[in-house]
Amino acid sequence: RLPIVLKGVMTFADAQLAVAYGADAVWVSNHGGRQLDGAASTLVALPEVVAGVAGRVPVLFDGGVRRGTDVLKALALGADLVCVGRPV
Repeated sequence: RLPIVLKGVMTFADAQLAVAYGADAVWVSNHGGRQLDGAASTLVALPEVVAGVAGRVPVLFDGGVRRGTDVLKALALGADLVCVGRPV
């Protein structure tokens, strides 16, 4: 069985549902914010998602990570893993 990582989780309720349906991890991402004008910032959504999973699965984070201080902020807010990458 391969692990299931659900990407795009941005709310407490979605995090709870992901765990309830067997996700092995959740990934806080707004997919670069390109899909919806006014999409929530991933850094704002992170604490809500962390609260929703309540330590039951790892929380991955991406979006807006440009420097080391962004990584530290995400880790301080509860992310277990921070994805870093910039388009060329």
